[in-house]
Amino acid sequence: MTIKGVLFDFSGTLFRIESSESWLRAVLDEAGIVLPEPELLRTAAALEAAGALAGGSFPQHVPDHLAEAWATRDRTAELHRAAYTGLSRQVPLPDPALHDALYDRHMTPAAWAPYPDAAEVLQALRGRGIAVGVVSNIGWDLRPIFREHGLDPYVGTYVLSYEHGIQKPDPRLFATACDALGVTPQDTLMVGDDRRADGGAAALGCAVHFVEHLPALDRPDGLRPVLDLIG
Repeated sequence: MTIKGVLFDFSGTLFRIESSESWLRAVLDEAGIVLPEPELLRTAAALEAAGALAGGSFPQHVPDHLAEAWATRDRTAELHRAAYTGLSRQVPLPDPALHDALYDRHMTPAAWAPYPDAAEVLQALRGRGIAVGVVSNIGWDLRPIFREHGLDPYVGTYVLSYEHGIQKPDPRLFATACDALGVTPQDTLMVGDDRRADGGAAALGCAVHFVEHLPALDRPDGLRPVLDLIG
C-alpha cells in the first residue's frame, strides 16, 4: 500500500480539550462568579462525571430523557448542544445560564490545545506531498480552532458529522473525505483515538492507526509513528 492521504480525528487525536476544572474556572471568571475552592473543585468533578464537557470523559450515566439525543448528538448542531447542556444540567450551578456558557466555552480556541507533535507531523506530511483531511464527529465548526493554532494550512478538507447528518463509523463520512482529497480509500490512512468510530474507516478499505486519548502533556509524541507508517 502506498499512502497518499491521511485522515485525522479531531478531539483526542490532533487536539485535546482543557480540563473540567479549567473549563469551569474560565466560565465562572467570565460571569464574575466566585465559588469557594472546595465547591469549585467538587462542581468540576461532578461535571466531568456527568460527561458534560465535549471532548472530555464520557458520562458515567446518561439519563433516559437524554438517551436519544446522546446517541445521535453528532448529527446536528441542535442535538449536540441539547445533549451536552442536558448532561450539564444534572449538576447544580449558581446561575442556570452557566450551562449554555459552558457549552459555548468549549467551542472556543482557548479551550483546546494541539498535541505537542501535531504541527510537526502535519508539516512533515505536507512536505512529503501527502493529502491531509480531518474527519470529526462534532456538532460545531472546528475550523477556527485549527486557524487559531496555526494548523489550518496543512488541512486539505474538513468533513464534520453535523454538516453531513451522519456520524462515524458510517463509511460515507470517510468516503466524502477521500473524495474531497482526491485519494482512494485503499491509499488512505485514518488516524484516531476511538476504535469503534474511527475504526469504521476500515470498512471502506482504509488503513487505520489508533492513538491514545490522553492529556496533551502526557502524550508528547503519539502522532510521530504516523510518519513511519507512510514510509
